[in-house]
Amino acid sequence: MSIRTEISTLFAAQPHTIQLILLGVGVVMAAVIVRIVVIGMLRAVTRHTTTEIDDRIIAALQRPLFYSVFLFGALAALTMDGIIGMESAQFGMRIVQTILVFLWAQFLFHAVRAVLYKSKDIPQVTFVKEQTLPLFENALVVLIVAAALYAIFTIWGINMTAWLASAGIIGMAVGFAAKDTLANLFAGVFIVADAPYKIGDYIELDSGERGRVTHIGLRSTRMLTRDDVEVTVPNGIMGNTKIVNESGGPSERFRVRVDVGVAYGSDIDKVEQELIAAATETELVVDTPAPRARFRAFGESSIEYSLFYWVARPEQRGESRHYVNRAIYKRFAAAGIEIPFPQHDVHIRTHAQHSETSRVIDTL
Repeated sequence: MSIRTEISTLFAAQPHTIQLILLGVGVVMAAVIVRIVVIGMLRAVTRHTTTEIDDRIIAALQRPLFYSVFLFGALAALTMDGIIGMESAQFGMRIVQTILVFLWAQFLFHAVRAVLYKSKDIPQVTFVKEQTLPLFENALVVLIVAAALYAIFTIWGINMTAWLASAGIIGMAVGFAAKDTLANLFAGVFIVADAPYKIGDYIELDSGERGRVTHIGLRSTRMLTRDDVEVTVPNGIMGNTKIVNESGGPSERFRVRVDVGVAYGSDIDKVEQELIAAATETELVVDTPAPRARFRAFGESSIEYSLFYWVARPEQRGESRHYVNRAIYKRFAAAGIEIPFPQHDVHIRTHAQHSETSRVIDTL
């Protein structure tokens, strides 16, 4: 018997098998063609864009698109040809829908995650930062998983009322038990979104803590003080306290004020000259803005002056004041400018003097 005869006999004996093979090949080819056409059109549209977000979304779209066309096409072909009955077709449709829910949920996660990670590099998007990415990513996973579970329960005809009621009760219990943690969590999100301070800023709190911000987390903020001590403050407190951001404003430069008094009769022109020179010769003092001296008041025993100068960073305030004070003292001493200090004259009267005075009064 020839090979052609054997193939003809096989086709005649197993028509359903051959039919299934042809249907499978046709569905696969249709799925591949649809994926190539759709993906090709999308890539042609996004070819001239500069961002990588659309490329990642299109790459993630290939898998769910292929399986959607393949599974629906295979199920439709089997149903139309009468290979499977209606009950089997309904059961198969539920399985196909369940698989597609997982596939498209995975696609949504990858697409939105790509948008989130790209958004943190866009200056106009202030609420998505490196510190808040885990929060948004976890919230994204929860929402997508919840939506996928709801869709699957709906596909299989499972009543969601009891599940939602149980979830609500559990959510209330967790909310009451972790209210402080949730308060810190939401405060951390608002801190990053509102940006009253950022990592590297030098801040001072109402309670007196002062230092450079080293970390902004979802639960707390850490700052390093001038004593090299790390202070951790819950974000709930940071969101409800007054914060002085010494690094804020158009520049990080920080103005320092030094008050000094000189004796009455001093040459005030010479005083102002020496004060400005003392600040100018100090290395930590920046040239712009230039130091300036101000005649403040006539004190009880001195003329009150204020010297203003700027340093590059707020944490240099203490060190710069040390060197500027040294320079003022040396320059005033060299120029003969007196720095007065409070003095009290004490007069002591002896007992003999008191007795003589009393005798004179009695005689009179």
